[in-house]
Amino acid sequence: MKKATLGAVVMWTMAFGLTASLPAQSVCLPAPRLLTTTPMGGEAGTTVEVVLTGEQLEDVEQLRFSHAGITAVPKVDAQGLPVANTFLVSISADCPLGVHEARVFTRLGMSSSRVFSVGSLAEVTRSSANITLETAMPLSVNSICNAAMTRRSVDHYKFEAQQGDRVVVDCAAQGVDSKLKPVLIVADAQGNDLQVERRGGAVDFTVPQNGAYVVKVHDLTFNGGPEYFYRLSLMSAAADAIVPRLPSTRLVSSFSWPPTGLQDDDLLAEVEPNNQPSEAQQLTLPCDIKGSFYPAADVDTFEFQGVKGEVWWIEIASERLGRPTDPSLIVQHVTPKEDGEQRTDVVELTDIPHAIKVSSNGYAYDGPPYHSGSTDFLGKVEIKEDGIHRLQLRDLFGGTRSDPTNIYRLIIRRAAPDFALVGWALHMELRNGDRNSLSKPIALRKGATMPIEVSVLRRDEFDGEIDLHLSNLPDGVSATGLRIEKGKNRGIVLVTASQEAPHGFSIASLSGTANINGEVVTRKGQFASMAWPVRDASQEIPSPRLVIDVPVSVAQSEFAPIAISSQDDKVWEVTAGESLTIPLMQVRHSEFSGPKMSLKTMGVGFDQQPAFDIPLTEDASQVVLDLAKLKTPPGDYTVAFYGSAVAKYREHLEGVTTAEVAL
Repeated sequence: MKKATLGAVVMWTMAFGLTASLPAQSVCLPAPRLLTTTPMGGEAGTTVEVVLTGEQLEDVEQLRFSHAGITAVPKVDAQGLPVANTFLVSISADCPLGVHEARVFTRLGMSSSRVFSVGSLAEVTRSSANITLETAMPLSVNSICNAAMTRRSVDHYKFEAQQGDRVVVDCAAQGVDSKLKPVLIVADAQGNDLQVERRGGAVDFTVPQNGAYVVKVHDLTFNGGPEYFYRLSLMSAAADAIVPRLPSTRLVSSFSWPPTGLQDDDLLAEVEPNNQPSEAQQLTLPCDIKGSFYPAADVDTFEFQGVKGEVWWIEIASERLGRPTDPSLIVQHVTPKEDGEQRTDVVELTDIPHAIKVSSNGYAYDGPPYHSGSTDFLGKVEIKEDGIHRLQLRDLFGGTRSDPTNIYRLIIRRAAPDFALVGWALHMELRNGDRNSLSKPIALRKGATMPIEVSVLRRDEFDGEIDLHLSNLPDGVSATGLRIEKGKNRGIVLVTASQEAPHGFSIASLSGTANINGEVVTRKGQFASMAWPVRDASQEIPSPRLVIDVPVSVAQSEFAPIAISSQDDKVWEVTAGESLTIPLMQVRHSEFSGPKMSLKTMGVGFDQQPAFDIPLTEDASQVVLDLAKLKTPPGDYTVAFYGSAVAKYREHLEGVTTAEVAL
């Protein structure tokens, strides 16, 4: 008889619903979250004083950055005692410029991250209100000011410049985790507007005459507060220089760029003018082109000689390079005629679709709030006839954009099957349909398991199985990957802290392994998180982004309210078509509202397993898997069980005891 093997059967549950000791409710266990740092960055080679705010930042042990060139020590007062949530941050002179991650390590583990930017310009932090023309803060050209927007107000800055000077005014906001949607205005000394940018771009200002000028900044809807911070820069530039924007975080969609092995050695520059068919730039395939959607309404036209039966793959990166673009491509076969030419559409390429269904942002959870698709495109072109093939490339919203920094990278290649991975802490449907999009650091309580949802972009028709891994974990923490099936786009990694796991953290690595054309390859995955905890998605659109590293941590003293595992640590074997009964062991560290909890099953081939109940008042239960009903074919499987319960939670009991003793 053939047997189905449940290899390394792993069973966990997640306790989401909580009733605090006070009459209030939370949809998940408290997690440490870093919300703001002031200032939000600093100049390389300097030391800055940084003040933190956040949630559940209890017993902060250290402020940590994603690059070793940024270090922090607590600030102490005149008596040598630490100043609460205040650190002296040293930035090495050779620290890479750009965005880095800041996190704090607390008794509950490592917090969610906040962007900390490192630049080459002198930096200041606004110290007083500047919401009128009379209180405008002086700001030197070639400097950066860190500030937070005042609600229902306009922040004012003044600078001196000479006639003919070119000054680029930029404002880093959403790209450094802020909720601000900045409006930038350059005005004369009397406050009369001269140049306005309302779409998040920079203001490129040429000074008309010697004198003083004013920069005004406000939110698009005049919102404000600590979460509406920004980094305002004034930069001088040569007349013909392309000034890069201030560095920003990466969109979730950019996880799939670049393709493995992409080189810059044979880059072909797009050559203007090439808007008209008569100006088409001639290509020899394969090729790799660097160009831009500039000026407004730009249409870049290319031609190549196609041979019947050839198959080419065309991929573009523009939105995944951080640009606000929506590329579109039409490929046509062109047949010359005496009175002109005949054009036959071959294919039109637009967006890369989302690999898994995304959230509708409704009341109940119905998909992840992470968009792994892109407005870039990736598609196949099959040559049906010999002859000229013309490509017309445009930005669908480029008619009103005239920005030379709206660049793209266009690759035309033979099939190169491959894949790219991105993961995030799984959001589930919670009690009573509670709908939250939370920044969820992998901060584990002892005995707890966190599911990590993994999305895959399959490149050039690769459809094989992918085994998932999370490596370099702290002591006492293990990870089990539930593989991504052939042709599927979603998998799960379960990260578990044992009951004896010590307090600590490490920087983990997400990866996937697959067989591609007879070769076993491993691809490193990336990780995404919410920039802010969104507790009411009807009031705020979630804003996820990629993170630079993946810390996994264990809390100091707290345990999961309940942890469920098999009573026997073994591989279970069963004959195909029979039932398998697995005894479960329940370790409880909390009181629950209600006598039972309903569990569902996850794992390839087991999603149709009916939900079953376990008692919350006992230490043991069991699950029965009916392989006949599930029609499970022989093979090796890994399954897990998950559910939710309402548990009583008391915050930081050790801290209460310590405070009572001190009192």
